[in-house]
Amino acid sequence: MARTRRLSADVVLYRSGAALARRLPQPVGAALTRAISRSAYRLLPERRFITERRLQRVCGPQLQGEALAEAVRASFESYARYWYDGARIGDLDDAEVEAGFSHQGFHYIQEAIDTGTAPILALPHLGGWEWAGTWMARIPGYPVISVVEPLKPARLFDWMVEERHRMGIDIVALGPDAVSVLIKSLRTGQVVCLLADRQVGRGGVEVEFFGERTLLPGGPATLALRTGAAILPTAVYQDGSNHRGVVLPPIPTERQGRLRADVTRVTQDLARSLEQLISAAPEQWHLMQPNWPSDEAALQRFRQQRRGLDRSGDDDPQRRAKSERSGEQRVPG
Repeated sequence: MARTRRLSADVVLYRSGAALARRLPQPVGAALTRAISRSAYRLLPERRFITERRLQRVCGPQLQGEALAEAVRASFESYARYWYDGARIGDLDDAEVEAGFSHQGFHYIQEAIDTGTAPILALPHLGGWEWAGTWMARIPGYPVISVVEPLKPARLFDWMVEERHRMGIDIVALGPDAVSVLIKSLRTGQVVCLLADRQVGRGGVEVEFFGERTLLPGGPATLALRTGAAILPTAVYQDGSNHRGVVLPPIPTERQGRLRADVTRVTQDLARSLEQLISAAPEQWHLMQPNWPSDEAALQRFRQQRRGLDRSGDDDPQRRAKSERSGEQRVPG
């Protein structure tokens, strides 16, 4: 019963937060979002630690000290804004959606649709892609579908699916039926949007990504090789108070050998394009979970060090933060 009450509270919290975001004047909502991001920065040390490692992967180990701390704070603020924008975009009219979005390379999407098979947009967890999905569904009128990992409780997942529908984005739950749904969608002209910078669950394709071997989803490459759909590396940046979409040329997906080898080759090419897109605004990359093998080991050491500080009774926040930073293993260059 306690677990049921906690899950119900989560649903109420998300719904209430979304309702509040829609009702507040935009300047007030933006200010509140920044305040929440600052609190999250202080209260979530493990997320802060992983974000530091992620930023140093992109920017190099020379990013240190206050410059690193400022970049991490900017990343938390960008992520908070992602949620704020996602909560309110469904209530905006078409003119407001269009006024808040610019784009570069959109002709690659149009060219792919003209072939009769819609494209696969492969995106990192960066900026605010849902604004672009809403714009694409409501302004040029290209239907959009995406895959989402099922959430618990089911009521929370159902509510989030409903919210995406309000934006104009169809959702299919990650699972055994997702592939057949996406293949049908591509062949009927529905643009498939897939987040491609983090493997969820089992499987994945081993590639080099920002200097270390890790697993990335093989779904985009597999779908493209099976259907002939173009894979278009895409990112949506928070651009001042607006959003800006960037679409890169299609990844080469011609068959060259066995399917598994081709999936690996295409996924590695995609990883290189994602590196390019992410490097343009690394503080907007909302990847705050371990994503490389060395992240897990580093996080374990970080936890052990924090437990040691707790046992020592050191309650000086500045001294604690300095001690934690001095013990962190920096990402190799």
